[in-house]
Order: sequence, then C-alpha cells, then structure tokens
Amino acid sequence: MTTQLMFYDSAVPVSSKRHVGLSVKAGEQYDFARKVSSVPLTAAEMRPAAAEYVVVFAGQGETVMPVVILGVEANQNLYVKDDGGWDSTYVPAFVRRYPFVFAASQDGKSFTLCIDEAFSGCNREGRGEQLFDIEGVRTQYLETVLNFVKGYQVQHQRTQALCKRLVELGLLEPVQARFTLPGGVRRGLTGFMAVNRTKLKALSRETLADMAVSDELELIYLHLQSMLNFKHLLQRAGAVSNEAPAVQGEESSAEGEGETAPLAN
Repeated sequence: MTTQLMFYDSAVPVSSKRHVGLSVKAGEQYDFARKVSSVPLTAAEMRPAAAEYVVVFAGQGETVMPVVILGVEANQNLYVKDDGGWDSTYVPAFVRRYPFVFAASQDGKSFTLCIDEAFSGCNREGRGEQLFDIEGVRTQYLETVLNFVKGYQVQHQRTQALCKRLVELGLLEPVQARFTLPGGVRRGLTGFMAVNRTKLKALSRETLADMAVSDELELIYLHLQSMLNFKHLLQRAGAVSNEAPAVQGEESSAEGEGETAPLAN
C-alpha cells in the first residue's frame, strides 16, 4: 500500500483488534507540521485558502497539484505558533485530517484508513475521542473521521482533473520569488508554477466558456489573486521582497543572484 507521506511517521491500518482503547486528541496542536513548508490543497479549498495563503501549483505530469506555501525556507512553517497552535483562520484539510490518512492498494482501486500512531495526541488515557467502544464497534467519532477522509479523497481526484486540464492547455509555467532575509541574505524560492495570464487570455472563447461553466476559470482567478499574499508571507518571515514573483527566464527573475531553494519538504 502507498500513503501520501509528509508528516506521517508510523501510519498503520485502523483496526478494532489493534486500536480498542485508543483515544485521539486532535485539532489543537500542530507541532507535527512545524517543518512542512507546503501542503497539497484540493480545488474545493481554494476559495478560503486564497484569502490567506499563496496558492500555487507543484509537481510534474499527473502529480501536479495546488499547494499552499507555508514557509520561505526548507523545513519552515510560518503558520505554526510557538505554542503549537495554527496562526491562520483556515487550516488546510491535508493538515486537519492528520493523524488519519488513506493508504491505496497497488492498483489504486481500494483504500484503507490508517492512523499515525506516532502522533502525540494518540493515547490510552482517555484524552480526546475513542476510535472503538469496548466491544470493538466504531464510535461516531471514527465514522466522522472516515467520512471526512473519504470526502478528501473524492476532492483530491476532482482536483487532479483540474490540474490535468491546466497542463493540457499549457497554462502552467515555472515561477520564482526572490527576497531578502533579515541580515541581508538574498534568497529565492523556486520549484512551483503559476498560470500564465497571457496564455489564459489567448484561449478560445469556447474553451473559456467551458471553463467558466465548470468553475475552472473561477479557481484560476482565485489562484492568481492569491499570489498577492506573497507580501504577507514574507512579512511573517521578516523578509523583504526584491521583486514580484516572476516567470523563470524573464529579465526580472535575476538569475544567479543569491541562493535559491525549491518548494519542497
């Protein structure tokens, strides 16, 4: 089985035999995400996320997905507070579903709900919510978790369809952002993509009309609008922007000046 690993250390299938008596206290502490500089986003989340985060695209081919940028350096999450709380109104679903995740079979046709037993909120002292009752029957909490993760998986598949469309239309292009950290160190953030506005405007009226009906056009504009949040992200890092995020290869990208880091975890 394969899982979408990022901050999952010990994900195992949820079972009554193994997890009777196990409780989970989640939704208050996000220390597990402290070193994650970006997380995937589903299309359904782009409206609330675009209001607070920078929403871009990352990956290659069939693995392209929207992501929210959480930090400007490797292993940095500027949204996890010192006390472990999340410093923003909207928490991405990828983060909210932790410590649970679906593991896919090799053929991708079946999924198994897993839990990261290394999560600090997993306990046998009754803190939080139990997964099974004393007879090994799923609790309402576990049913709610299962429905949430199922819904996330459905939205993930719908999001893949959006990204496939953007790739097929050739709308995505590499982008980089350059900034200066406290102390005068110049850095660059690379490894992500954005929709090219010129190419978007050049699409046929029929294609644009279809994308408007399917809400794809709205999602694109939410993504483009969110790029303005780069200044807020840099403010969190105490950094100063050298320039607006630019398509790689443009004169404004200032290739070769300062260090660059990929958008990765």
